[in-house]
Amino acid sequence: MSPTSSAFSILLLCGDPDVQSQVTHIFKDASVTMAKDAAALPKEAARRTFDVVIVESKPGSSDGTAAIPTNMNLTQTLLITGSRTVLKRASKSMQVIARQNTTGANGKDALSLEDYLEWKMGDFVKGMRNGSGRNLHPMLITAIERPLITRALQETKGNQIQAAELLGLNRNTLRKKIHNLHIPVKRNRTTQTRET
Repeated sequence: MSPTSSAFSILLLCGDPDVQSQVTHIFKDASVTMAKDAAALPKEAARRTFDVVIVESKPGSSDGTAAIPTNMNLTQTLLITGSRTVLKRASKSMQVIARQNTTGANGKDALSLEDYLEWKMGDFVKGMRNGSGRNLHPMLITAIERPLITRALQETKGNQIQAAELLGLNRNTLRKKIHNLHIPVKRNRTTQTRET
């Protein structure tokens, strides 16, 4: 049985109220322990094991791990360090962590395909915008369509009629997409011998 979100524990070492409220909002069902820095952390909290430790790196410090209590075991902990600005921008990644910890009624992760794609494409879209990118929609559709068709063909063992049915496409449309996207088609032996 998977742990519930209430068992999920986070340590936030940051004095910025914006970052604190952001983390509290993202991990609303989790146990969040907050302190301005390691020196302000209660002794019992310093000995606990946390699933995630988020540390604000101070200007001039080269290593964010120096701000973590020395007796804390980080071997099974996700450590996120960065300046206040970086921690504020990392909210999308933290949302994915929070969603992956939340379990649905069937015991599986509640992270949807749409949430995952949104998270993965965020930096790509931002980079394209900063680089004066154009025609982003067709580029992304092609990037998603190729592995989708490839996977459907693998699932149907190369049977294009079944793959077209699975994808909700006309067989000729699928054949055209296979050709245009340069998707290699592996045919089974019985099909190859019939065609020769």
